[in-house]
Amino acid sequence: MGIAADFVLIVVAGLLGGLAARALRLPLLVGYVAAGVVVGPHTAGPTVVQVHDIELLAEIGVALLLFSLGLELSFRDLQPVRRIALLGGPIQIVVTCAAGALAAAKGLDMPVPEAIWLGAMIAVSSTAIVLKMLSEAGTTGTLASRVMIGLLVVQDLAVVPMLVVLPQLGDASHLFVKLARAIGIAAALLAAIVILGTRLLPRLLGLVLEWGSRELFLVAVVAIGTGVGYATQMAGLSFALGAFVAGLVLSESEFSHQALSDVTPIRDIFGLLFFVTVGMLLDPRYALSHAGQIACVVLLTFVGKAAIFGVLARAFGYVNRAPWIVGLGLSQIGEFSFVLARTGVTAGLLSKSTYDLALTCTVLTMALSPAVFRVGMRGVR
Repeated sequence: MGIAADFVLIVVAGLLGGLAARALRLPLLVGYVAAGVVVGPHTAGPTVVQVHDIELLAEIGVALLLFSLGLELSFRDLQPVRRIALLGGPIQIVVTCAAGALAAAKGLDMPVPEAIWLGAMIAVSSTAIVLKMLSEAGTTGTLASRVMIGLLVVQDLAVVPMLVVLPQLGDASHLFVKLARAIGIAAALLAAIVILGTRLLPRLLGLVLEWGSRELFLVAVVAIGTGVGYATQMAGLSFALGAFVAGLVLSESEFSHQALSDVTPIRDIFGLLFFVTVGMLLDPRYALSHAGQIACVVLLTFVGKAAIFGVLARAFGYVNRAPWIVGLGLSQIGEFSFVLARTGVTAGLLSKSTYDLALTCTVLTMALSPAVFRVGMRGVR
């Protein structure tokens, strides 16, 4: 049966995991991640076979998740947080990367290049996890949530120069030329998306609606989100980031509410695939044999990132509970660490032990993040 059998297995496992999570009063994504551990290649019992194909479908889930978020927001929503996003975002990335690299080099006796790779992975938070948490809490419109979203956008953009800079740790020749080219291509593509999206895409959706076909409208919406995502991926940016920008552009049109309501069910199904594949990466045997080391890294990640984000938010003038919420909400390691880790292994700059440590800590922080976030959201409506 191939991928069809894998898809059925993942959906059924996700349903059972979701029911268990609800019974325990936990967020659904925790149940999805646990389901991924059960059906993953590292545990006994029913196992997903076509892992690579499922991962490709999971990428679509992340893209649709970000696309729908973009539809919910608008450029006007992000205006109030542009200062902390554009100035504070790079500061947070540099500080977190440096702190993580120093801790890895001194505490884990890790070679400096590997320590820098690990620090870069820790610096990036999970857009998919944070958006899911905000959506389940019903707080996507709050000021703290907008701060988090603005910082996440900057982090996602920062992955591009990271992918250029980090592989050059052993050979820095022509680094600035490569970096300038990558940033130039990214800026030109994003500008093109905004220009075309404000002039062409709303007209296209309007034409489809005039034909009176709800089905064609849904197909057009999904085609826009995934098509723009693919275009950004071909230009060296992330698939998901392009989808988010497409949704943000369309949010300014009159069709945003209908597009969001139509795409939400598809987003949730494909999003399930992503969270299950995250759980499939976790190897329980490795986690048990290195439990002490992993626990230290996970704890330091939560505490360190929460402190850095909290201090940063306070320095930019946010008061009351906002720094606390922002710090706890962004304290996990993000899905782009998977991309950075794979790039490091391919380039021969990451050892297998560091790769396994980074992957395990990423999955655990993503799984535990909803519980940590709930502490910050107590009393918030």
